[in-house]
Amino acid sequence: MLHVVLVTPEIPHNTGAAGRLCLATGARLHLIKPLGFSLDDRQVKRVGLDYWKDVDLQVWESWDEFRAGIDPDAGVYFLTTKTQQPHWDVAFNDGDYLVFGCETKGLPESLLEENPDQCLTIPMVEGSTRSLNLATSVGIVLYEAVRQIRS
Repeated sequence: MLHVVLVTPEIPHNTGAAGRLCLATGARLHLIKPLGFSLDDRQVKRVGLDYWKDVDLQVWESWDEFRAGIDPDAGVYFLTTKTQQPHWDVAFNDGDYLVFGCETKGLPESLLEENPDQCLTIPMVEGSTRSLNLATSVGIVLYEAVRQIRS
């Protein structure tokens, strides 16, 4: 099972869409508080449609609680625009964690600095845009990991 981790997500429909992607791929969705919305928010449920109740969801109070609660041997990859290593250059494995930051700030600099070899990016044409939508990014990287694992 792959794991998608959203660190302090702010926009409910992105989380709903990420949940739907997780459900479609058999991945678990991890949300790390604080959240910028309530999980009862109708927008989360609307984007997740009637599938939201079926999403394999785990909510964590903090990054530290999350790290203490996962397999220490699992691969943990941090998606950011602040690296040059493309996501497709990594050999993903079953059980890996794909970590995405909040929509307005991305991941905390401290996480990126502590884990430079696990930082990945989705390549874009230089100068085209600052970043991609969170749910779009989850879909791109999650399906690349699924493709690799199932090949």
